[in-house]
Amino acid sequence: MPRKPATDTAVIVPADIAPGKPVSGESRQKASPVPPDAQLSESYAEKQGDGGETHQVAADGAPALTTSQGVPVADDQNSLKQGARGPTLLEDFHFREKIFHFDHERIPERVVHARGYGAHGFFELTDSLADISRADIFQRVGERTPAFVRFSTVAGSKGSFDLARDVRGFAVKLYTKEGNWDLVGNNIPVFFIQDAIKFPDLVHAAKPEPDRAFPQAQTAHDNFWDFISLTPESMHMIMWAMSDRAIPRSFRTMEGFGVHTFRLVSAEGKSTFVKFHWKPKQGLQSVLWNEAVKINGADPDFHRRDLWEAINGGDFPEWELGVQLFDQAFADQFDFDVLDATKIIPEEILPVRVVGRLVLDRVVDNFFAETEQVAFCTQNVVPGIDFTNDPLLQGRNFSYLDTQLKRLGSPNFTHIPINAPKCPVAHFQQDGHMAMTNPRGRVNYEPNSWGATLGGPREDPVRGFRSFAEEADGAKLRIRPESFADHYSQARQFYVSQEPIEQKHIADALVFELSKVERPDIRARVVSHLINIDDGLAGTVADGLGLPELPAPAQAAQPTRSDLPPSDALSIVKNGPPSFKGRKLGILLSDGADAALFGGLVKALDKVGAVYDVIAPKIGGVTLDDGTKVAAKQKIDGGASVLFDAVAIVVSADGAALLADDAATQDFVRDAFGHCKYIGLTLDAQPIFANAGILEKLDDACIELGAAKDAAAFVDTIAALRFWPRELKVDMDAK
Repeated sequence: MPRKPATDTAVIVPADIAPGKPVSGESRQKASPVPPDAQLSESYAEKQGDGGETHQVAADGAPALTTSQGVPVADDQNSLKQGARGPTLLEDFHFREKIFHFDHERIPERVVHARGYGAHGFFELTDSLADISRADIFQRVGERTPAFVRFSTVAGSKGSFDLARDVRGFAVKLYTKEGNWDLVGNNIPVFFIQDAIKFPDLVHAAKPEPDRAFPQAQTAHDNFWDFISLTPESMHMIMWAMSDRAIPRSFRTMEGFGVHTFRLVSAEGKSTFVKFHWKPKQGLQSVLWNEAVKINGADPDFHRRDLWEAINGGDFPEWELGVQLFDQAFADQFDFDVLDATKIIPEEILPVRVVGRLVLDRVVDNFFAETEQVAFCTQNVVPGIDFTNDPLLQGRNFSYLDTQLKRLGSPNFTHIPINAPKCPVAHFQQDGHMAMTNPRGRVNYEPNSWGATLGGPREDPVRGFRSFAEEADGAKLRIRPESFADHYSQARQFYVSQEPIEQKHIADALVFELSKVERPDIRARVVSHLINIDDGLAGTVADGLGLPELPAPAQAAQPTRSDLPPSDALSIVKNGPPSFKGRKLGILLSDGADAALFGGLVKALDKVGAVYDVIAPKIGGVTLDDGTKVAAKQKIDGGASVLFDAVAIVVSADGAALLADDAATQDFVRDAFGHCKYIGLTLDAQPIFANAGILEKLDDACIELGAAKDAAAFVDTIAALRFWPRELKVDMDAK
């Protein structure tokens, strides 16, 4: 049975919710604005042509429609014909231009990171690095630099769903005063491979199998796991990819990482190694796998919608930029090679120093022009930031530029506004497809003798970019260094750093993925690697797959170290949000529901900076017990509980009787319970839970909402987001 909240909180009723006053079905800050001059008419009465087609004409301040040449268009509903029913005429330049442009609207999608979403914002320096780096962006505390960020999945196509189990791209373009700096990272600090020459093989293996073109945006198939089982260096990344890090609740609740070791270079030419971190102020949060599958059906744009609504609602996502700084002496004594992209430096060994913040405060004006055409290149660094010899980074520096040339069709992609630097640009590059700017005057080369006025730009030895003067020696070889050979120790460290519930999720994910693999030998081969990571994990996965016996451990180039201590920074559960701020409560209402209680919930959510959606039997909404009409944001069969961080069922006795036999309503409460969410419910709602078969199973996270005074305590309680003890009772594998 539900527990009662412990509270003496007084009744709270929002000032804007009054008896008889219509109420929106969602938080005010989420509602889409309607322009004041929008033509809101409940009946169709537009001007029509002879065939009944709609004609809207330029009037009342509306601009005239034109062709791309600026010619005003008289009729945009009909092509030019020889007679009313005659052939279309070739001379119809407006039709030909319109259809021609339409036919060429699509550009090649990215091979990886095809599905993405972006937003504008700024980076603000909070701690100067002037003594370590000459980079202009790191000099003046309080100075803001314009930024554009694109989040993405990796394996899926542009039309795939948001909540695939996948790495998330976290690419940041910073428009500094000395050029664009692209920090092209991921939400996971390591990668599958150590050398970029294996990138085509990795992506080919992860993508849909070429003979059948499926599965889409999934790695649960033979090719991927065949490749992984033959690539031991991937094992650390596999632990991350099978963890809840790969199914984040939101772009806003992900960390970001630069992945590689870079260099910061001072004005004196001194080098300091650096690893970059983006720490979300919203805390870390992910979903469950069963939840992700259902979200992809209910709202495949879940992450996109979340970011769009948060920014438009004024809840601007924010991350802290942290750096791990170290010198060559540290690199030499560290247990692993700092040039190995499959390794991290634990924060307990080398703390993250926060030096700035990234805030996203503006959505794009046009998705294609900005998010789709933005071109990130790891090679885009500025004076004071430099590369290391990480072989994966070196390969990316070549690949990304080549990719943009193919995708955007011209070396002039920097002329596209989203890619254009916001600082002065002066060079002698010219012509090419779609050149927007060319050097002016007669001089397009250097050196020249035309002087400062006509001769154009000159090199700048003082301000210009200089690579760190690193000495290099050795024979020319195709070789992997022995210092890259430990493939299991940090994989184990990640696993033992997880809370027990997170370890369970890793095992569950491995069992799910490998259960989709048709070849038993591939399944066993993966388990042979897991033995080198953790015996318990290997045994759990083997049992989940029904293997008759454990295989022999995989051959290891170096033995697994068991002395690496757990790192709390690697756990999501240990780094969750401090409150319900930025989260969404789904409130299921019926006619006759308690208006004061609903008002109390709205007020409590507003107070902590959270939002809500109203779900109702009909999209037209409900009438509460005091006559207040509340619009619905979701109809019950389209507003599944997986879309919300917590739910409240606030219904009358008659409403419960109506909903109790409804399959969608039963799914709503059953899924919320099965996904370990906090649930608020009125006593009148109990028949719904009874018909769903869970009334007698309700636990301490199922909280009775008897009156408006209960709302504040309920909203404080649901900040925990999940009641993990419940999973041990509702999951067959846990039992």
